[in-house]
Amino acid sequence: MRWLVDGYNVIRRDAELRDRETTGLEAGRHALVSLLAGVAREIADDFIVVFDGARRTGGAPSGGRVQVIFSRPPETADDVLRKLAATYREGAVVVTSDRAVRDSARRTGAVAVSAEAFLDAVRRPPADDDLDEDDDDDHPSPRGPHRRPSREARAAERVLRRLATR
Repeated sequence: MRWLVDGYNVIRRDAELRDRETTGLEAGRHALVSLLAGVAREIADDFIVVFDGARRTGGAPSGGRVQVIFSRPPETADDVLRKLAATYREGAVVVTSDRAVRDSARRTGAVAVSAEAFLDAVRRPPADDDLDEDDDDDHPSPRGPHRRPSREARAAERVLRRLATR
């Protein structure tokens, strides 16, 4: 599976990454790439991180399962993400909180998740198999028809579960 990440969008949705970026764009990019490199090692997926603007000396390094791409003006990172989603289609997961990019990615067959949901899944501690069995007793079963989540929502849950089970 290939994860297509809207770099600055993800950085600006996470307090820790945003704090790192205050010391410089390079520091924020490096922190994000380091976070993704750790995840990539654990789940053996490839990540492509797209940033706006031409790469400057000392930008975030690519390596291993994390590739960094800088858009070339007048093209934006959103444009690059749309093209990559169209290229990889069903084998891609687009990570951005930009609704237009997520909608475009879904139309190509890719799965799209928000930056916040992705970061929650990445930062969540590994799932415990020892869940409290009494939790079900506190809430009675709902009555009436069950509303099934949309196909897109189920696909997003499925890919985020991969991160939670690492």
